[in-house]
Amino acid sequence: MSQTVEFFFDFVSPYSYLAYSQLDSLQADISLRPIHVLSVMKLVGNTPTTVTCAAKGRYAGADLARWAQRYNVTVKRPDMRAMNNAACARAVLAASSSEAARQITNALFNACWRDGQTLITTSEVVDVLKAAGIEVADLAAQIDAPETLELLEQNNQEAAERGVFGVPSFILGDSLFFGNDRLDFVREQLAGA
Repeated sequence: MSQTVEFFFDFVSPYSYLAYSQLDSLQADISLRPIHVLSVMKLVGNTPTTVTCAAKGRYAGADLARWAQRYNVTVKRPDMRAMNNAACARAVLAASSSEAARQITNALFNACWRDGQTLITTSEVVDVLKAAGIEVADLAAQIDAPETLELLEQNNQEAAERGVFGVPSFILGDSLFFGNDRLDFVREQLAGA
């Protein structure tokens, strides 16, 4: 029986993108759990230090380049402050199936972090999905629907209640792992279970 790893992520996070690029290497089922990380941070009293500390922000650029090289992925920065990461998360939550959610997540991460697109409006999110060959007729109306807004809020609340304080975070059973650089620990726990 395959184990499930819950992947809490936000499209505004380059480290979420990097971690996402490696999920297929985990011997597990992946449950995509998009959140709005700043909302979760506010709930738990955390601060986005990469944004508030200029030295850490500069370091992050070099660090991202190292991880991108290790994972053999391209990283181009969108305008993170302008990005409508909540609309991206809601697009995943509005998906009709887990397979559709995976396709949406892939298309949006690639647009934002591989191609460097800053997605500001829901319409731009839908355009990216359409260009990726994803059926958007029903999805487009659901992204901003009240029930989808509520789903994102529920994900944020649940993430905070379960100890998530930033992204990417992985929950396997009762264990929380924070950060792209913790994937080896996730693999070890999967192998030992």
